[in-house]
Amino acid sequence: MRKFAALAISLAAALSVPVWAATRSVTLSVPGMSCAACPITVKKALTKVEGVEKVSVSFEKKEAVVTYDDAKTNVKALTNATKDAGYPSTAKR
Repeated sequence: MRKFAALAISLAAALSVPVWAATRSVTLSVPGMSCAACPITVKKALTKVEGVEKVSVSFEKKEAVVTYDDAKTNVKALTNATKDAGYPSTAKR
């Protein structure tokens, strides 16, 4: 019975993390940043999104580079976060 319980726990743990999950990066164009303080707001908004691992915002380039876990979030959630903070963004290609 113990072996069965251990096997069941191991199987549940293995299945709880998607095999296809990966760390991804996206560059967002954030043209509405108009002052040097704007990147702080954009970074805070993006950092609050579950799955975001790293955020770098450049006022000069008017862009944000976001590294995230694609099993927990996606580009749409990131652009919604900046939009909700008052800075609409789009993914750069």
